[in-house]
Amino acid sequence: MIREKRDLKPKDLAIITIIGKDRTGVVAHVSQALYEENVNIEDISQTIMGNNFVMVMLVDLKNAKKDISGLRKKLEKVGEKIGQQIQIQNEKIFESMHRV
Repeated sequence: MIREKRDLKPKDLAIITIIGKDRTGVVAHVSQALYEENVNIEDISQTIMGNNFVMVMLVDLKNAKKDISGLRKKLEKVGEKIGQQIQIQNEKIFESMHRV
């Protein structure tokens, strides 16, 4: 019998929001930055509102090379490069701030 090796380490989820003018390459740039830091994208949603691009990502940081502060700095630089506002926040904090 072959046993599947399971990763028992709990997920460390964060929410990333990207807002800016719609342009080619936004998803590619953000995804590449996350890939470089070993961040797993759990879920992604995007839409175009007028001329604005809006994307929300649920990511798992449990195997990330940097902590959330380091990722925030990297994503801010990516955002400056591509003309987007990018924010990252721990999922629990995000959820508590957005409860009605």
